[in-house]
Amino acid sequence: MFRVVRAVPRVARFARSASTADSGEFDVVVIGGGPGGYVAAIKAAQLGLKTACIERRGTLGGTCLNVGCIPSKSLLNNSHYYHMAKHDFKARGIIANVELDLPSMLKAKEKAVNTLTKGVEGLFAKNKIEYIKGHGTLTGPNDISAALLDGSTRAIKSKRIILATGSEVTPFPGGAIPIDEKTIVSSTGALSLEKVPERLMLIGAGVIGLELGSVWGRLGSKVTAVEFLPNIGGPGIDADVAKQFQSILKSQGMDFKLETKVIGAAKQPNGTVKVQLEKAGVQSEIETDVVLVSVGRRPYFDKLGLKEVGVQLDEKGRVKVDSYFRTNIPSIYAIGDIIHGPMLAHKAEDEGIICAEGMVGGHPHIDYNCVPSVIYTHPEVAWVGQTEQQLKAQGIEYKIGTFNMAANSRARCNDETKGFVKVIADKKTDRVLGVFMINSVAGEMINEAALALEYGASAEDIARVCHAHPTQGEAFREAALTAWFGKPINS
Repeated sequence: MFRVVRAVPRVARFARSASTADSGEFDVVVIGGGPGGYVAAIKAAQLGLKTACIERRGTLGGTCLNVGCIPSKSLLNNSHYYHMAKHDFKARGIIANVELDLPSMLKAKEKAVNTLTKGVEGLFAKNKIEYIKGHGTLTGPNDISAALLDGSTRAIKSKRIILATGSEVTPFPGGAIPIDEKTIVSSTGALSLEKVPERLMLIGAGVIGLELGSVWGRLGSKVTAVEFLPNIGGPGIDADVAKQFQSILKSQGMDFKLETKVIGAAKQPNGTVKVQLEKAGVQSEIETDVVLVSVGRRPYFDKLGLKEVGVQLDEKGRVKVDSYFRTNIPSIYAIGDIIHGPMLAHKAEDEGIICAEGMVGGHPHIDYNCVPSVIYTHPEVAWVGQTEQQLKAQGIEYKIGTFNMAANSRARCNDETKGFVKVIADKKTDRVLGVFMINSVAGEMINEAALALEYGASAEDIARVCHAHPTQGEAFREAALTAWFGKPINS
């Protein structure tokens, strides 16, 4: 079997000097309290560094906890329960009279957000991190001016500064579609609609659009997704997965207009919105009740002081860093959405940890090819590694193993048989190069695949690991067995 064992370097514990503690200066100040920032602050404090974190929102957790990952997953989970009770329970032998209480569903979302953001504050207190509520601006290699939320200003000195300011919604190009968060909304507004719109249009069929479109579609909206690209799911998704994913969402009632450009949108006197489209040179109009603009995110640099201090950006407008996450100014570091790599909360968290470890003698390592992606619809879609298309472009020879969820015993018991698992392995070495899946628990299953890629596992390695029965995870084993041996057991 093809096995790789990677030695993980030990990180020496940092002993804070008395002079640093007495001076009142910090060893590390993190600007931004999102997943990357607050995790970096916690790890730095755990390593013995005197740490502070500046966050302008007034609550910790950044976009993810406040208006992104967490509230959307609450709505996705509860809207799925509602949809099941409304449309699926009878076939399972359960008779229920179901009504939607949207205010209570939104209240449950806020409860999840508040509990988790307060939990991060508790972790700051536990690790003796100073939490500074305000907007941090660089004024020098070791200096920050914090415009505090109480209206005052505080000058802060630190040996090292970590920039973790995250990202913001990318506006529609040219400002042709102004967002009011009522009828033309960003992902933030789409989390708090006061009523279920009769018709919802998604501008962009990537992760954010499809997740929020699924929420409101389950609650009763007629959802239409408009996408400039020829496939849904965004960059990195496998073509086979994207094709079946679209078919599944279409069976759930979502319509798609692919390879279609949105020219503009205008609110009408009756409260609706008219959206102008163009496909293959032909223009058309669609009337809808709410438009969700979800065309991506961009690094957030507002009043950060990068230019004034001389922090260099790369060719794509992101902060340029080395393998230790240092910028061209040795005392200033950067992590998360403002540097290269996927804009994902868990990627930022990993960077926060290894950035702090690197400051005290650790050797940072992160392989972005091993960072998993998940779309939390139902079924879920998840992947890690390289697609067939990417491997073909590199001239790498590969082999494929697939296994349909319909042949998996647990999926059959749960009546959740849509989807499949696909494993791509190197044709010569059998090393796993990519894993792609659609099923009801793909977001959990993909972590095993990420572990396999991180430690260089072969398809045979996975196939020879005993998996609990009956579980949907067995489908991953069967797909790996097919990639290695050419045949599965249960199909």
